[in-house]
Amino acid sequence: MTTVRRESGAAYTDPAVPVGERVADLLGRMTREEKLAQLGSAWAFSLIEGGRFSAERARPVLRHGLGHVTRVAGATNLKAAQVARVANEIQRFLVTETRLGIPAIVHEEVCSGVMAREATIFPQAIGVASTWEPELNRRLADAVRAQMRAMGSHQGLSPVLDVVRDPRWGRTEETYGEDPYLVARMGVAFVRGLQGDSLTEGVIATAKHFVGYGASEGGLNWAPAHLPPRLLREVYLHPFEAAVREAGLQSVMAGYHELDGIPCHGNVELLGDVLRGEWGFEGTVVSDYFAVDDLHSYHHFAVDKRQAAVLALTAGVDVELPATDAYGDALAQALDAGEAGEAELDQAVSRVLRHKFELGLFENPYVDEAAVTVDAAPHREVALEIARRSLVLLKNDGMLPLRPGTGTGTGTGAGTGAGTVALIGPNADDARHLLGDYSFAAHVESLMQARERKGLLGQTMTIPDDLEIEESTDGVPTVRDELAARLGDRLRYARGCDVAGTSKDGFDEAVAAAAAADVAVLVLGDRSGLTLGATTGESRDRSSLELPGVQEDLVRAVVATGTPVVAVLVAGRPVGGDFLHENCAAVLLAWLPGQTGARAIAEVLLGEVNPSGKLPISYPRSVGQIPVFYGHKVSGGRSHWHGDYVDSPVSPRYRFGHGLGYAPFVVERATLDRTEVTAGDSVAVEVTVANTGDRAGEEVVQLYIRDPQASVTRPVLELKGFARVSAGAGERTTIRFDLPTDRLGFYDRSMNYTVEDGHIEVYVGFSSDGHTHAGTFTITGGGPAYLGRALKGVRSL
Repeated sequence: MTTVRRESGAAYTDPAVPVGERVADLLGRMTREEKLAQLGSAWAFSLIEGGRFSAERARPVLRHGLGHVTRVAGATNLKAAQVARVANEIQRFLVTETRLGIPAIVHEEVCSGVMAREATIFPQAIGVASTWEPELNRRLADAVRAQMRAMGSHQGLSPVLDVVRDPRWGRTEETYGEDPYLVARMGVAFVRGLQGDSLTEGVIATAKHFVGYGASEGGLNWAPAHLPPRLLREVYLHPFEAAVREAGLQSVMAGYHELDGIPCHGNVELLGDVLRGEWGFEGTVVSDYFAVDDLHSYHHFAVDKRQAAVLALTAGVDVELPATDAYGDALAQALDAGEAGEAELDQAVSRVLRHKFELGLFENPYVDEAAVTVDAAPHREVALEIARRSLVLLKNDGMLPLRPGTGTGTGTGAGTGAGTVALIGPNADDARHLLGDYSFAAHVESLMQARERKGLLGQTMTIPDDLEIEESTDGVPTVRDELAARLGDRLRYARGCDVAGTSKDGFDEAVAAAAAADVAVLVLGDRSGLTLGATTGESRDRSSLELPGVQEDLVRAVVATGTPVVAVLVAGRPVGGDFLHENCAAVLLAWLPGQTGARAIAEVLLGEVNPSGKLPISYPRSVGQIPVFYGHKVSGGRSHWHGDYVDSPVSPRYRFGHGLGYAPFVVERATLDRTEVTAGDSVAVEVTVANTGDRAGEEVVQLYIRDPQASVTRPVLELKGFARVSAGAGERTTIRFDLPTDRLGFYDRSMNYTVEDGHIEVYVGFSSDGHTHAGTFTITGGGPAYLGRALKGVRSL
């Protein structure tokens, strides 16, 4: 094997030289083939044989270098130390066996933690959003950063900043919900945690899916999104803009879908004019998997792969994932024919190289294989804290917390004594069902299916026969495990039925267990993933929000015993029909709570922990209401003139921001510090809340505004602030919100962001319903006088 050494004295090899000069120097030394290689990628398994790096397999793939390596951890069965070793061997080959010695960026999926065999499995994003505590998301991302860097990874494909108002869409679970402000706050926190103070120690965050992907036609994956310009700007672009301007976001992934006839991967206006031109984004745009060729094969927007490559490169897509396809020979031919410009190629390559220098890869391409630590105790503590605060108590008729008797629980206050508990349902004793679609155990199933079908996401691909693929949920306890540890022989278990399917063979056992118990706990819901066996997750869209399979029938059968029923919903979207929500004494929404989720569920059921999660998305009664969201226009949300549907109320089953606890809170006082303010200044909102219960608790105070009259119609309510507070029994606490008027603007009739003169009503409360009017203030000095300042980026996001 011949070892290649970097050219001695080259400026790009000198860390003392400014990054821009290093990029220019290296770019000037590169051949066309080496440049194209930097825009491409390769699956990790294509470089591995028998669980180890294979130079023979790697040589034809890496001979000119490589931009990205796709998922050393997430597309193999390797343990953490093995991931680090393979990452080092890939880098060593690139550094020593290629002409210029350019290391690669290793990217991983990080939707609910690093998608790796031994990594911490955090609650799915919709659960994280239910904490309404961005700092927890920053700590989650900080843990992810540490684990990724330890394994030799440098770019995470998260956060998902899609605003979603249609829970039929399977990827609802990956999002932070329906409100642009809440999504932005969560997203900014995640980006800051993942990227850290400097990329030399950080991991590049990749916000996705740019933009409007969660607003798909019919709630169907990859379907067109029909979004008028103002709605696109104010709702769907807002979280991405906040991530770029506030958190210095370094990467964006374009969406699979189209907007107004233009697929996002070929949309010059979005990727060029808005993202780079208006916002000043300087990072890389990466393709979603296989999506460059999709411009031809899926959208029929390009006549062939070659034109697809030209359209994507011209629009501003810098890197093709997960493996080089259109950006290989097809793009080379287009460049030879003058269909794509060398300047555009150089610009994309420069962005990729800049990231590699900023990540410190040229100086430190390797990691310490002997010091790899993932799923450390502090990271599990973060996961547990998030899981506890993510659980949303939707309904409680006084049944919770359960108090099963002396020595078996610590619940206090309201609740019901329970001598015996019947634990029933398909999600009660299955660790796999606690995990989201981008957990390792869930996602590896898609690789198994891809090997069988010779493809993934409808695209042809080859997975080596010698690649070990094994689902693993080792060390993840179930709800049954955690309740049994607390209740002992007072717990009776019966599965009842599967998540999906039509068999009711287990009903008799479940009914008998419920009839003999003091309370029945039904743990129901979804199985998340990407395969046909999943009921939620990517491409697992649904036409109904009732529980899958025969679970609704199981609920009816158990309720018919007369035993009080507590329903625990482990799900990726709002689920459950009228009968469940009307006839169960309590309903606890757990989302997909990750590896510590079963413990959090048990603690909340038994009163060891006070539930404090709040819905980040409105909870529909049925699909017939969709879309249903709190921030509708004044002319929306009802049927003029009668109001309701003929067969259903128009109101959601549970409002955005809703969530009960065992310690009731009230708003005692809410005031503004002024009644008139100049555009560009702020108003302070002071709120005093009191815990009127007999135990300590937590609550989320939510601040909403309403602009009652403007030059364009405005939503009936807009979330503009929130804060989690805690108070002991009988205690009160005061918080202060700073409400900048810059945050109250909108896009006017000329599509310029502005703050207008006028009145603003302020409301505070614990959900988007039942709030208190804190006061009204008047803005002056806005309109045209304000517009110039706003266009220069002064506005607060």
